[in-house]
This record gives sequence, structure tokens and C-alpha cells, in this order.
Amino acid sequence: MTAELLEIADELYALPLADFTPARDARAKELKGTDLAAPVKKLKKPSLAAWVVNLLVRRDAEQITQVLELGAALRQAAEGMAGEELRALTRQRRQLTAAVTTGARHLASEQGVRVTPAVADQVEATLTAAMLDARCAEAVRSGLLVTALSATGVDEVDLTAAVATPDALGFTASAVEPTPPELHLVPDPEADEKALAAARERVSVTESALADARTALAQADATVDDLEARTLQLQAEIEELKRRLADLETASEDADDELSEAEDARSEAQDALDAAAREHDRATEALARLGR
Repeated sequence: MTAELLEIADELYALPLADFTPARDARAKELKGTDLAAPVKKLKKPSLAAWVVNLLVRRDAEQITQVLELGAALRQAAEGMAGEELRALTRQRRQLTAAVTTGARHLASEQGVRVTPAVADQVEATLTAAMLDARCAEAVRSGLLVTALSATGVDEVDLTAAVATPDALGFTASAVEPTPPELHLVPDPEADEKALAAARERVSVTESALADARTALAQADATVDDLEARTLQLQAEIEELKRRLADLETASEDADDELSEAEDARSEAQDALDAAAREHDRATEALARLGR
């Protein structure tokens, strides 16, 4: 049943967002009387951000593969504490997630769905989570997200309610080829020339501003990358200190046990010394009496 449920979920989560609920209910009605009816009926409608990520997974699998591969390399660099490599990969991560998010907004727009900056932030946060956490990567690859994801790369992410079904982890969404829109073009040389001239003028005017913006962004990226790399290093050091503290606490407990045993042994030795001293005193007194 698991494979059949995943197949049905894969079809439903590939639909336009507005079609999800009626299609799900219709499918559950078709399956009435079977073991699949209830699980299909329980499939939750994805949030807008989750739907956009699911759309991206199906329509641009190559971009998602780049995101997840870079994420795996980033996690490996973080584990190895390779500072320079970590900073470089972190910079790539930010650039790639921003670019892929922009692409996802275009895909959604082609479907007639407007993605607000707030939703775009959730999409980018979900892509970042997939790069920082291997289980989040599996959730994204499934194409069965229900909610947006967030991860720090340190704490474990609870994905129970984040995907359509727990069995989604390890599942890979089916790719969907985008349907090219039908274009009906009417030649208009004069309009084309005017549009071309306007476009050239706009490019000329914005070149300087674009260069300044790129410089500012590069500086901001560098600062953020350095701080993120430093944060990852500090988190790794904290974990090492925690492990060291646990070892010291164990050693302290062992030392307490040994101290207790040593104090007992000392008490027994003191008792033996006191008894020997008393016996010696009695022997000395007896000898003295005999000597008189």
C-alpha cells in the first residue's frame, strides 16, 4: 500500500495548487472501500512555499540536484572543519539558493501563481535547510512537502508534519516536463525597434547602479559567509567541549568512588594501628612489671 499511496501522492502534489483539494477528494472517493481511501483523504494541501518547492523539484530537477550536491559538500566540509573550503562553499550556497529561488518564482508565475517576497524567503529557507540537513534534503527531493522547512545544521529537524507521509523520505518525485505556452505573434517591426531602443537605454542607465549593487552584495556576502563559517566552527567547538565535559564528569564520578574506597581503607588502617598501639602498651606494661 505504501508504494501505491506514494504514487497517488506524487500525482496530486504535482497538480496546480488550486486543483489539489478537489483532486484529492475525488481520488479518495474513487478508492472508497479500499485501504487507500483514508490515507489519500488525509493528504494535506501544501502551503504556497511548499508547493513552489515541489514544483521546482519536478520542473527543474537539475537545479535541485546542484543544490543537494553542494549541500552534501558543505556538510562534509563542516565536519572536517576545513575553514577556507567551508567559506567558499557557504558563499556558493547563498548564491545558488538565491538563484534557484528566483527560478522557482518564475516557474510559479508561469502557473499563474504570484510568489510574494515573504513566500520567496520561505522557499529559500527550505532550500537552505536541504543543504544543511541530509533528512531535509530527502524531504525536498520527495516533492511531497506540505510545509516550508528551516534548519540550523546542528539540531535535528522534526519532519513528521513537513511531508505528506513519513514514507516520503527516500522517495523521489517524478519529473514533469514544462508545457511551453502557445504563442501567437504578430510581426510589428516598428514596435520591435522602439522596444529594442527602450531596452538598450534602460540597460545603459542601470549599468552603474547594477555594478554598485553587485559590489555591495559581494561585500555583504563575504561578511555573512565569514560569520556563518565562524558560527559553524564555534558550534563544533561547543560540541567538543560538551563531549569533554561529559568525559570529565565521568572521571570525577570515578575519582569520587576511588576516594570513598581509599577513605574506608584509611579508616581500617587507623583502627588496626590503634589496636596495635594498645597491644604494645599492654605488652610494655607487662614487661615492666616482670622487670621489677
